[in-house]
Parts: sequence; C-alpha cells; structure tokens
Amino acid sequence: MLAAGVKRYVKATAGNALHQLQQFIDEKPAWLFGHLGYDLKNEIEKLESSHPDKIGFPDLFFFEPEIIIRLNETEMLVEAENAERTATEINATAISRETAGKANAVIQNRFSKEEYISVIRQLQRHIIRGDCYEINFCQEFFSENAGIDLVDFYKKLSNVSPNPFSALYRLDDKWLICASPERFLQKKGDRLLSQPIKGTSKRVSGDTAKDEQSKKELEQSSKDRSENVMVVDLVRNDLAKICKEGTVKADELFGIYSFPQVHQMISTVSGNLKDNVSFTDIIRSTFPMGSMTGAPKKRVMELIEQYEKTKRGIFSGAVGYITPESDFDFNVVIRSVMCNATRNYLSYQVGSGITFYSKPEQEWEECLLKVEAINKVLKDY
Repeated sequence: MLAAGVKRYVKATAGNALHQLQQFIDEKPAWLFGHLGYDLKNEIEKLESSHPDKIGFPDLFFFEPEIIIRLNETEMLVEAENAERTATEINATAISRETAGKANAVIQNRFSKEEYISVIRQLQRHIIRGDCYEINFCQEFFSENAGIDLVDFYKKLSNVSPNPFSALYRLDDKWLICASPERFLQKKGDRLLSQPIKGTSKRVSGDTAKDEQSKKELEQSSKDRSENVMVVDLVRNDLAKICKEGTVKADELFGIYSFPQVHQMISTVSGNLKDNVSFTDIIRSTFPMGSMTGAPKKRVMELIEQYEKTKRGIFSGAVGYITPESDFDFNVVIRSVMCNATRNYLSYQVGSGITFYSKPEQEWEECLLKVEAINKVLKDY
C-alpha cells in the first residue's frame, strides 16, 4: 500500500498526544497513516526520556492522504480526489528522492563489545534482585555523514531482506527504511491479533542440513522458549485489559518462521475487543509492545532509560494505518534504518531480550546477526 500527499494531519509530543490523536480520528471516518513513537511511554506510564535524538521524528504523527494506491493479486486501485493527476505526478509525490550526507557511510557504535557485555551483566544483576524477569536492551549504530540514495537503499534492502511488515516512510527530512518481520497489533472487526517475536537463529545459505539444524536448535532452545513465553504472557495481560473475558488466547506458541537472514520464533495472541473501546484505549493498554520492552513493563522501561545511550524515537515504535471502518494494522519498527537528511545523520538500533540465562557474548552476536542485512547493503555505499 502507498499513501502520499496530506489532506490533514496531527503531530504531537508525549503529554496529551493520544488525546489529540483520538480527536483527529473522531473528526471523520478516513484512511489514516502514521506512526507511534516509543516515547509515548512517557505519557502512558508517566516516565521521562533524556537521551539524545538526532533523527527527530515526533512522538506521534498521523495523516489523511490525498492519494492511496492499494495492490492485490489481480489489480491496482488508486484513490484520489483529483482524478486528473497523472501517474508521473503520483510517483513524484510519493517517493521523491533524497540523499542523506555527502560521503561514504562510516558506521560507528555507541557501545564497544566490552561495554555491551558489562551492561548485560549489570542487567542480569537486576534480574537476580527481582527488579525484572526479561528486558530488551538496544544499542545504536550510526553514521554522521552517510552518502545514500534513500529510495535506492530501501529497494536494495527489500531485495536482500524482504519482510512482511516493511515500510518506506518519510516525514519532511526524516526517513524510516524498515524491513520488519514483526506485527505489533492488528484489528479486524472486534478481533485483536498480536504476533510477538522472541528467539533468533542464523540461516545457513547453501547448506540445507545445517540450516535445518539451526532451525531445530531454535525450536528446542529452552532459553528462547522461556523468553518467548514471558512476552506472550505480557501480551495476554495487555489484551485482557481491553478484551472480553475469556477470549484472550495464544493461537500459536513457539512457531518457527524462516526469513532470508534468520529463523524467528513467533507466537500469536488474540482476543475479542470489548464494546466501545477506542483506538487510543487500545494503545494505552498495549504500547509499547512487550517484545521491545520486557517484564514488568514499566520497570524495564526505567532500566532501558538508565542503561541505553540513545533515545529510541520511532525505533521500537509502530508504523501502520487505520481504515475508515476503524480496523488497523501496525508493525514493530525493528531491522530499520532512520535518517535525518538535513543533519546527514543515519542510525539503526538493534536489541535482544536479556534473561537470567542469557550469555552476554551470544547476545552481542545476535545483535550483529539482526543487522547483517543492513550492513550488507551499506557496504555498497
């Protein structure tokens, strides 16, 4: 699906952002596209954020587009009030090209390997003390002068790592190039569906036997199953706040799905929504998603703020759409590159779920595995 041009929009900072969004939704039924930034947590859970943010996406932005292009198996549907606009004009509006920076991408890391391992051990001490059970800890890779054609980069990343919840999203000079495999939340009628990912193993190209072994090891991993089920319990608890009693269930536990670079352990949780629950009621009960926080959610978000070095911003937030019928679908913003073209700044963050059983060096390697596709494409610049 492609949306371009802006009829009207809402842009807000955490504080009363969700109230502003609900007013915007209630103005009239319409297709709405946009994002929820991670730091909406500050409004939902009365938290604070003080880390630097060199990308600059707002905490919340939604817009009603002038043009919508929808694809299905047999046709392309174009919706636009001005039917005289040519395909060339639509294309120019939708994906005008821009380059971030003027030199080759030199990637730096906010954490050295030694610093990262030290933090993981500190987080495990919090787990031993009972502060939390599992925490998603993220680190940032960045470039301060990256010469990249951003539309071209998205096309290359999509070829290397096609994923079901990918997105190319631009807001002024701020870009998100997203190759996400994860769904945050979908609503169809009164049914809510969430599909958290916890558990990753490497694909072995050119060796079917070893690839299957890697997949089997993930499926049987007690550490990954433990991590996954903790997040499933968190999602179930979140959905139970807004769903009818007795309807919340795990449709699938520990499903193993294969993507070009990795195998992933994905579970599916669903429930039937209570009557008269608004979009922002749903978000207040479920956001940020458990797969990117941990449990208990509020405490781990405090620890995330304490130990991470960069504001997450749109990363580990959600991008998606709301239909005129009030259905919606949102991804989890992971496996993504963020760019601020004015500042010539490129950033991508990656994390993993830390538990008592985590081995710090293996968590470091898992982070590198998750950004393998991004690094592969960046080598072309």
